[in-house]
Amino acid sequence: MASETAPAQNGSAKDTNVIELNVEKTWARMRVEASAAAAQEPILASFLNATILHHNSYTAALSYRLSQKVADREMNAMLWREVCDEAFSAEPAIVTAALADIHAVYERDPACRELMQPFLYFKGYQAIQLQRISSWLWRNDREALALFLQSRMSELFSIDIHPAARLGQGLFLDHAHNVVIGETAVVGDDVSMLHGVTLGGTGKESADRHPKIGNGVLIGSGAKVLGNIQVGDNAKIASGSVVLEEVPAGCTVAGIPAKVVGKCPDQEPAKEMKHGLWVI
Repeated sequence: MASETAPAQNGSAKDTNVIELNVEKTWARMRVEASAAAAQEPILASFLNATILHHNSYTAALSYRLSQKVADREMNAMLWREVCDEAFSAEPAIVTAALADIHAVYERDPACRELMQPFLYFKGYQAIQLQRISSWLWRNDREALALFLQSRMSELFSIDIHPAARLGQGLFLDHAHNVVIGETAVVGDDVSMLHGVTLGGTGKESADRHPKIGNGVLIGSGAKVLGNIQVGDNAKIASGSVVLEEVPAGCTVAGIPAKVVGKCPDQEPAKEMKHGLWVI
């Protein structure tokens, strides 16, 4: 990829190959952006110092930001930061995935002009990172705290992702409001989905009952994917669709119930973010 350049200014075109997927380079870039923003808007200087500039690493800043967001009267920020630090130390892949997610947002969202924006402001990004921590808790026999964190996330962001759901990396939840992902759902790498998406079950069964979303899938706003069905790699699900049957790889589906309407013209629909029904 191209070498690091100065942050994009508001209203200007951005270079989506601006920086390598590298934690040190990403962190250096975010610090440059925060310093520039603090100089431009002094009223935010203390906030930017506390969330980014005060910290010596991306991992430390992520731990601080998430703990401050999720803190309440029952669990203060200091306690949550201990949980975050423990999870990051035990499973460094959580931080690696968070890095991939921040680049996914920057590259796919035209409203995102700086790498620090998802980190500071985007609830879809923050919710995914908190779910990764709740998932770590769940897998380490700390279900009570995992469920507490799930509940807190739902209150904060109107996003409900079960701790047992398995999420890949390079994920982008655009707007993210009212996203629901059930307990046995699996989401692959490099997936994009918009607000109002449900990956749900179809009844009261308690076994494996939620969708399995392949790599590179694009799911439009309001789409419902229901039941233990497979959505193949690089498929596209049109906005408002209700998917009850398996979706072949590389296809576009639309409707209620959703039907295959053709091959997806984009090799990587989740990265292209084209939501029309142009098919081949």
